[in-house]
Order: sequence, then structure tokens, then C-alpha cells
Amino acid sequence: MKSIDVFCHLMPERYAELAMKESPNQSHMFMRALKMQAMSDMEYRLEVMSKFPGYKQIPNIVSPPVELFASPDKSPKIMAVGNDEIKKITDENPDYYDGFIAGIPFNNTIASVDEIKRCKDMGAKGIQIYAHMNGEAIDQEKFWPIYEICEKLDLPVLIHPVGGQMTPEYPTEDRSMYELWFLIGWPYQTTVAMCRLAFSGIFEDFPNLKIVTHHVGAMIPMLEGRIGNGLKMYGGRTAPDLKERLTKTKLKGNPLDTFKKFYVDTASFGSASAIRCGIDFFGRDHVLFASDMPFDPENGAGYIDRTLKAIDNLNLSEEDRMMILHGNAERIFYV
Repeated sequence: MKSIDVFCHLMPERYAELAMKESPNQSHMFMRALKMQAMSDMEYRLEVMSKFPGYKQIPNIVSPPVELFASPDKSPKIMAVGNDEIKKITDENPDYYDGFIAGIPFNNTIASVDEIKRCKDMGAKGIQIYAHMNGEAIDQEKFWPIYEICEKLDLPVLIHPVGGQMTPEYPTEDRSMYELWFLIGWPYQTTVAMCRLAFSGIFEDFPNLKIVTHHVGAMIPMLEGRIGNGLKMYGGRTAPDLKERLTKTKLKGNPLDTFKKFYVDTASFGSASAIRCGIDFFGRDHVLFASDMPFDPENGAGYIDRTLKAIDNLNLSEEDRMMILHGNAERIFYV
């Protein structure tokens, strides 16, 4: 069964070493990744992948993002090492990889544009950014050059959530409890980033930009009714003196149509109902197979297996199934 996993992660060892030297107080994040055998042991990773005939990946470098631990003057060099390493890993195993997704030093826009150009020349299939840049909204126009060059070079932008226990659910607390930052915080982050980009006019300014969001588009598909009807009264909930500041938007037309311009992946940890909801909202041509490998409890194979089975359980037509498993990836990533 042919399938292309467009949102999965690995950790190049040399990149991890540089990152840990730069950020000793964040080293536990890297150590956790390095202890996952399928994340850092590339031979073992291939063993896992070989269990699924026809399965290939377009991997990215696992979080945390480089801008979290490296200053704007240092992040470009560290990220370049990571991109060189992931290219080497994927080039050496073309039977298992269809290219790679590049990272960028998001806290340095000029360097990010240069790295995007360099990685395009290296054969990158897309770039990964995060749902916020060290707490800053990613819909700010200071980041527009990044989206502009990605549209010009036809490189999809993949958005991954970011953050951890330091982001509490309640303003009176200083830590997130019960790992809710991961369970519900990350889907919320992705949803907010999608909304902010849509209302900022990202698709008005860059109509050909492809943006791929993680975890089946987060909360957007499930909230179709709330979003569609709620926005029919857009602006009515805002005080008149704040309306210009808080509701001005470049978004044109029906907001739901704009949300459907995003692409989404199937990384739902095996939830067929979540994938079905995503297909129903975004359409079969905007849903791409992804597993979030290797964060499963089975050390690599679990999410691949569960996601493939979930798609099989949807009773899709053969044409729809093939589009989601590999056809859409081949079309937008040119593999």
C-alpha cells in the first residue's frame, strides 16, 4: 500500500549536540527525543518503516524550535546544520524518504528567507514553522517575507504547535497541569494560528501559498457550525471604540471558504472520526496522510499502523483513499 507521511519527526544527532550546548536549560527536551530510538537511531527507524510496504516519509526536525533556545544571531547557523543533516539522512535512503521539510530560524526573518532559498536549492519539499514565534503571533507582517518567498518558490509551509508546561491554563497559575498543554493546548494553538492567518489576509496577499496544518486542522472542522454562524454577526460582540483595532480584516468573502484553503494532515493518533471530520470540512483534495511518528507508545510503529487502519476503516472510495495516502502529497510536494 503506497503512502507518503508528510508530518513526522526525527532528530539529527549533530544538530541535537549543537542545540544542547546552546541551551543547557532546555536539554531535557532534546534528551527525551534522543531517547526515542526511532527519533535518533536512523537504522532502527528504517527497520520500523520497512514493516509497512510502500510507506515513505517527508520528515522534519522535531521541536523545540531553534528560536526557542538560540538568539537571532546564532539560530541561522544551528538551523543550517540541522537542514544539512536531515538532507543527508534522506538522500542516503531514497527508498524510504521522498525529501525533507526544512526548518528556519524564525526569529531572524532575513536569515529565514536566505535559508528557505538555500534549502529549496538543496531539494527541500517544504518548510516548517510553529504556531507562534516565542509568543509572538505569526500573522504579523514582519513575517510576510517568509510567506512571500514560500509562495514564490512553491514551498508548502507546515505549521506545528509549540510550548509546554510553562504555559498555564489559568492566569493565576504558573504551570500547565496534567500535561493539558499537550492534550488540548496544542490543538488550540493551531486553531488560533489558522484563524489569525486567515483574518490577516494571508490568502488575499499570497493566493497560491500552501499551508499544511497538523492534527487534522485542530478544532476548525468540528467548529464549522459555530464559526459559520458566529461570523454572520462579526463585530457585534466588540465595543464600538475597539472595533477598528480588534476586528479590521483583509479577509474577503465567506470566512469558511478561506479556512478551507488550508491543507491538513491525518495525524490524529488513529482516530477515524477525526479524519472523517477533516475530510468532510476541508475536502478530499486538502487532506494528506501523516502519522506524527515516532511519538507513539510503541516506539515508532504505532501511529503509522493506527493511522493507516483508521483510513481503511472510513470505507473511502479507492480514488479518495489513494489521494489521501499519497496523491495529494505528490501533487503539492512534487514527489
